[in-house]
Amino acid sequence: MDFKLAIEDEEFRAEVGEFVESQLPWNWRERAVDAEEPEDAVLVQEFKKKLAERGWLTMAWPEEYGGQAAPHLRQMIFNEEMAYRGVPAGDPGVRMVGPILMLYGTDEQKEYFLPRIAQAEIDWAQGYSEPDSGSDLASLQTRAVEDGDDYVINGSKIWNSAHAGCNWMFMLARTDPDAPKHRGISFLLTEMDAAGITVEKIPMMWDAYRSLVTFEDVRVPKKNLVGEENRGWYVGAALLDFERSGVDRPARAKRVLEDLVEFAKNNRRNGRPISEDPVIRDRLADMAVRIEACRMMCYNVAWMQSEELIPNKEASITKAFGSELMQALYGLGMQIMGLYGQLDPESKWAPLQGRIENAYMRSGGGTVAAGTSEIQRNVIATRGLGLPRG
Repeated sequence: MDFKLAIEDEEFRAEVGEFVESQLPWNWRERAVDAEEPEDAVLVQEFKKKLAERGWLTMAWPEEYGGQAAPHLRQMIFNEEMAYRGVPAGDPGVRMVGPILMLYGTDEQKEYFLPRIAQAEIDWAQGYSEPDSGSDLASLQTRAVEDGDDYVINGSKIWNSAHAGCNWMFMLARTDPDAPKHRGISFLLTEMDAAGITVEKIPMMWDAYRSLVTFEDVRVPKKNLVGEENRGWYVGAALLDFERSGVDRPARAKRVLEDLVEFAKNNRRNGRPISEDPVIRDRLADMAVRIEACRMMCYNVAWMQSEELIPNKEASITKAFGSELMQALYGLGMQIMGLYGQLDPESKWAPLQGRIENAYMRSGGGTVAAGTSEIQRNVIATRGLGLPRG
């Protein structure tokens, strides 16, 4: 099997890299941005508009929806180059809401939302997890009750980016409380400036915030229902397949591994370069193999999308493998740097501007967000291997 890309694809990869170097409004080598923080969100939005002008945000979308009908592999190359540089260009609207609307949306929803997503005019927050409903998402209790042409929503959503200026939320709400747990749930699109919405910031352990959003008699027009009423669980599950299948993890991991290798070459321990420690060399080599394996899994997902297939078990495989890979990589980084690795990013003594320490504290959550590793393994077992449910 030939894993080489076509010449035009490699030329596109180089073009993306050159564009980032000339147009990115921050130095990606020195600053790690968080698109879910207000200060960074402004910079990210500024750059996304530049990408939208070139049609790169949604290049794999059909032309009728504001895309270029480019091969999914080309979109993946773009995503890979952005993730390697720590640029959060692929927002939820591009990767999740847009594809879901193409599958399940009404003509009116497609006409309104898809061009605006393609032009980076909408910032989305995800309304899935609740204070008492995370991995067992089907236990969610946020209610949406019919009232004329609207749904009236009461409840709360947590761990999202609403505090960063998002103007829309895609969410799951229970529309039939008497139905079985996985039924009676609907998928809704909600404007964040609607009356009755309260946004609170929650501090995270890595010097960042996420949001708790409370809904009190919030009215959402029925025209914002995506798919069938009470069948939103299946819409949301399909959306998670898109969320779980990205090439971002191995691309970011490759950059981190390069930083760790450079650190090991240029720092000494017990009188010799860290890179000469056979245990460290072995673990770095093993990590390089795991990163490349994850990358190939993601390439397979891109191929499936190019064949108009929805990655299901394949998405869960890349999610479980990729998130656990990131956790292991940052753990290795902390061990290589020793006690210095525990320093706050603001410390002048912190290696690599504290990026490893910061990411290490986030990495545990990566195995939970978008479905825990246990959930992914259940999906792989039942949908991939055909095993019976326990």
